[in-house]
Amino acid sequence: MQAANLAKYLQTRTILSALSAQQLAPLVAHAKEQHLSAGDVLFSQGDAAGHFYVLREGAVQIGVPAISGPALEVQTLGADAVIGWSWLIPPYRWSFEAKAQSDSSLVAFDGKPILHECEKDPALGYALMKIFAALMSQRLDAARLKMMDSWMPPGWA
Repeated sequence: MQAANLAKYLQTRTILSALSAQQLAPLVAHAKEQHLSAGDVLFSQGDAAGHFYVLREGAVQIGVPAISGPALEVQTLGADAVIGWSWLIPPYRWSFEAKAQSDSSLVAFDGKPILHECEKDPALGYALMKIFAALMSQRLDAARLKMMDSWMPPGWA
């Protein structure tokens, strides 16, 4: 996808629309297309995190791995969802796992140069922190609700 088309897409279809065109430019400069087949793992909990993703097409399941048995599904995300915040916060390790539920097309953003851009432009860093803090809150709330629904031990609130 060409840079101008990617910037327009991000401004009109994703939570990154809060960024100005000037703020989006360094993100677009460090983006590349990525494709997953159904069943492919995008990332695993505890692995080094260096990217975030925008899901263009398909479905990706966010989950919490279990000690034994299947992972606890937290959310299944579809088109235009932003995936991943761990690239932004030390120790830069994934907090969840992500697995393609269907063939999927994503845009992968390289976090390391974007973090460097944030250091040079604190307004960009603050804008991204607000966006990703909201994303963290949504994912953690979804995880809490799913755990309550799935486990429901006595006294769990």
